[in-house]
Amino acid sequence: MKPLPPLPTGDVHDFDFLMGEWTCVNRKLKQRLTGSDDWDVFTSRMRCQPHLGGLSNVEETVFERGFSGMALRLFDAKERRWSIHWIDSRHAVLQPPVHGGFTGDHGRFYGEDTEGGRPVQVVFHWTRQGHDRARWEQAFSLDGETWETNWVMDFTRVPDTV
Repeated sequence: MKPLPPLPTGDVHDFDFLMGEWTCVNRKLKQRLTGSDDWDVFTSRMRCQPHLGGLSNVEETVFERGFSGMALRLFDAKERRWSIHWIDSRHAVLQPPVHGGFTGDHGRFYGEDTEGGRPVQVVFHWTRQGHDRARWEQAFSLDGETWETNWVMDFTRVPDTV
């Protein structure tokens, strides 16, 4: 497998835009890394709050499918890089983190994990789309060259929640 690209750096304010409450439309591949184009579409509601003076934030998401999840984001001021850790109520296991940051309105975060017992590289793509919209995408790669986007979340801010 090709090594991960150099990890992007960022700023402690990279996720300030995400604070508050959001509704979300999720598109998730029903089967990953099989060449499938069969997507499950469902909604969720998310709330994100800063902690430790902005050096961390916690996002809690409740999915209409009957499960919830939580992202813990931590900023390493020395490395100028975020780490993002995920856990959900279906598995109750803290997933391996991804690391990175934003350049302008685009964030890239890379890590390694497993899918179906196989090692995969993971990338999260964040796109700020003004004050009231954002997009998150997750993609996996088995070789570090070919990437399959397997989950997309389109966020819309709930009015008056900042």
